[in-house]
Amino acid sequence: MGKKITWNSERLLSLSAMTISFATLIIFIYQTNLIRKQNYLSILPYLSISTSDNSAANSFSISLDNYGVGPAIIESSTISYLGIKEDLREYDNELLKYLKAKAPILDSIASISYSTLDKGVAIPAGEKYNILTIFNSEEDYKLYKRILEDLIEKGLYFEIKYKSIQDEHWVISNTSQGPLKLD
Repeated sequence: MGKKITWNSERLLSLSAMTISFATLIIFIYQTNLIRKQNYLSILPYLSISTSDNSAANSFSISLDNYGVGPAIIESSTISYLGIKEDLREYDNELLKYLKAKAPILDSIASISYSTLDKGVAIPAGEKYNILTIFNSEEDYKLYKRILEDLIEKGLYFEIKYKSIQDEHWVISNTSQGPLKLD
């Protein structure tokens, strides 16, 4: 027959130490997972395409707003009109240049401010990135609004792909309710 195990204080102490060590390992693994999730959420960008239309001040603007807590890095911009999809790089990544190609009358607008959507542009958390602003002139404002509404009615669609610093990818478009994760 087998030996009978005698429980003395040394055996109880070693068993207790091993149990505590195992519990500590489980807690450590759980905390590491929580920290990883927190890190992931702490750098998550959330881009939104916003428009501002102020008829009293004769201004209209389109911007990208980063409501997330990490930077959004632009990957690419594509635009589609009348069913023809084009890369915005063909227009030097300028929405204005694309719109002028589709509606040359927009060349007459004088009071305008715009930015490019170049690959690698980083939009910091909590910041706005102005894509296009028409301001000061009532004539320019009304012309731009009329042309833009006409282009959208005929199917103007654009999308912007961006990523986080952890290389996770999203896409936002002028018709989406928010960013869609691509990975």
